[in-house]
Amino acid sequence: MSHEYHRRGKNWFTAIGLMFCVMATIVFIQQLLIWGPEFVGDFLFNQEVTNEKVSMGMLAFGIFMIALGFRKHEQKG
Repeated sequence: MSHEYHRRGKNWFTAIGLMFCVMATIVFIQQLLIWGPEFVGDFLFNQEVTNEKVSMGMLAFGIFMIALGFRKHEQKG
């Protein structure tokens, strides 16, 4: 192997982030199919804590975890 190739190994930050993004997308699409875009927009922008806001938070957290997974680590040795 050359010194330029860096094998990342298993990265659980990216895996957890991807899982959060997939789950948030599934829930959000389910709400769109059940309630329709008008109601989902109303639920998303009202003052109460709703399922749509939790889904958006999960999506943001998933993107954050994926970004953490792609940061560079220093190699020891």
